[in-house]
Amino acid sequence: MKAFKKYLAEFIGTCVLVLFACGTAAVVKCDTLPGYLLTALAFGLVIVAMAYSVGNVSGCHINPAVSLAMLISGKISVADFCGYVIAQFAGATAGAAVLMAFVGKESGLGTNALFEGRIVASLLIEVILTFVFVFAILGVTSKVENGSVAGLVIGLSLTLVHILGIHFTGTSVNPARSFGPAVLVGGDALKNVWVFIVAPLVGGALAAVCYKFLASGDGKKVAKGEGKKKEKK
Repeated sequence: MKAFKKYLAEFIGTCVLVLFACGTAAVVKCDTLPGYLLTALAFGLVIVAMAYSVGNVSGCHINPAVSLAMLISGKISVADFCGYVIAQFAGATAGAAVLMAFVGKESGLGTNALFEGRIVASLLIEVILTFVFVFAILGVTSKVENGSVAGLVIGLSLTLVHILGIHFTGTSVNPARSFGPAVLVGGDALKNVWVFIVAPLVGGALAAVCYKFLASGDGKKVAKGEGKKKEKK
């Protein structure tokens, strides 16, 4: 039952992300500055809302790239990783279905697109954006005392990468968020969705490996340093 609750929390969180954030992108469009900024804010604010709603249940990953980073970091099991990813993709698809009922498929449902039709450039952009986003998540969640502000920091980090990334690819950094709308819209969105699945996973994995390397041994060094100070006293 505990595992089911975590997966349900991930389903709900990802569903809300797609419905409200991709919904904002579909409604306000991103061809004007207000629409651009509102879309970036919508993604960040949804994360803040969900972090303080389901974060205590599942950790509020609502993103396969984040779950992969947590798996590599040893914070979740393989079984939970599989359960999280299935729930996230299902939640994103459900959110896209509800959104389509509101605004129609013609709105685009906030789907992602290749930057100037270039696959390699789009892959690189998404890897970098996801790396920065997941790196921030790993950093802020590494200390228990950051718990009260973690949701806000993560939400602002997602807003940050969207402010840059919307211009290029619409910003995915989340395979589930891209898959849900794309599978319903079809066409080029579905044809190219693999880019927005592969790149975020690579970016998330790189962030986990990099952060693990940078943080390795810190605890031991601190402990040794404290020990020497006590001996001197």
